[in-house]
Amino acid sequence: MRRLLTGSTADAPQVRLWRVNVGFYNLFLALGLVAGLVLLHSGHAEAGRSIVRYIAAFMVAGGITLFVSEPKLWRGALGQAVPAAVILLAEAF
Repeated sequence: MRRLLTGSTADAPQVRLWRVNVGFYNLFLALGLVAGLVLLHSGHAEAGRSIVRYIAAFMVAGGITLFVSEPKLWRGALGQAVPAAVILLAEAF
């Protein structure tokens, strides 16, 4: 994944702790999205939509923040923000 984002694996050992933290951070976001979808389809539509919207907005903001803080990571920023933005746009219409 590091090679995909920056093209280099030279500093991989030094950023191991950061990678583990980011991995779990993303896992918890994904679990929140799954929980929102389960709620949405099990009779708790408004609660499910609220969770899905929050997580999608969070991911769009995270993608924008990633791009603004390090433009060379634009691929990762797009991968994070675009699917979430599609969810928000679909929910708006």
